Amino acid sequence: MERRRLGNTDLQVSKLCLGTMTWGEQNSEQQAHEQMDFAIEQGINFFDTAEMYPVPPKAETQGLTEQYIGSWLVARGQRERVILATKVAGPGEWLNYLRGGPKLTREHIHAAVDDSLRRLQTDYIDLYQLHWPARNTNFFGQLGYTVDVNEQLTPLEESLEALHELQQQGKIRHYGLSNESAWGTMKALSIAEARGYARAVSVQNPYNLLNRSYEVGMAEVSHREQVGLLAYSPLAFGALSGKYLGGQRPQGARLSLFDRFQRYLGEQAEEAIARYVAVAQEHQLSPAMMALAFVTEQPFVTSNIIGATNLEQLAENIRSADLQLSDEALSAIEQVHLLNTNPCP
Repeated sequence: MERRRLGNTDLQVSKLCLGTMTWGEQNSEQQAHEQMDFAIEQGINFFDTAEMYPVPPKAETQGLTEQYIGSWLVARGQRERVILATKVAGPGEWLNYLRGGPKLTREHIHAAVDDSLRRLQTDYIDLYQLHWPARNTNFFGQLGYTVDVNEQLTPLEESLEALHELQQQGKIRHYGLSNESAWGTMKALSIAEARGYARAVSVQNPYNLLNRSYEVGMAEVSHREQVGLLAYSPLAFGALSGKYLGGQRPQGARLSLFDRFQRYLGEQAEEAIARYVAVAQEHQLSPAMMALAFVTEQPFVTSNIIGATNLEQLAENIRSADLQLSDEALSAIEQVHLLNTNPCP
């Protein structure tokens, strides 16, 4: 599988990354191990997780995903073959069970890294990411920016200083951002340059056929600053496969199980998905593979984070790495985008 340079580092990551957030909720430890085995066999060398996984986040399951990866690393002895990414949670009252409410302060980041290293059963993390900003800004589908003069935030300078210390200690090799804006990304790069820190090497944001908002502002940042996108939700929680069209709710599927995932549902989403599925059928393509191939081949994307709850889904997702969309298919996709522009930001 094609490898791409991670930022300005010497790491070469597979253009598909194995996402893990279902492990510990929809997937057992054995199933997680089977997915990692299969991914390695298919040429994937890049795994992404987070301290708050699995999702939906709950106190009783928090950290299980990292534990499953850790037990696999020990059982297989594959640590040097894997580029491992994880994340520290940003602030949120819905995570009060995690360190009494996670923050991106120096104390919290150091504690989070140590806990992740213990669960992962490794002594270093290749890519450590700030899961979302500590300031008031628009992420997780929020379009408008609301000014909050009373916001309580952790200065980005403090978070970056903590990451710099962890790099000096050898606990993390590189760091990245996530759910970040163009301003936040450029600010982080500016602070690093001024203080002589290493730069952020990636941004993990949502990007898919229903949400191409990354192309406005952030794509140029990725290109010019060598801070490539690690695209998450490339299938919009599986919606772009077409399996939820017409009110269908397949047994065991994420949107069937959990009411909290409404981001890629609704009339506008349904209309756009139906059009994209029709494009795929017209060009004799799997809708899921078409949606994934579109994301993977964008010039600002370093790696496309795929996820699955079974090996059949995972195999189809990985096969998308060999799919090159024709000019005709790409033109048809753009026509749908013009009619249904970013229905699910």
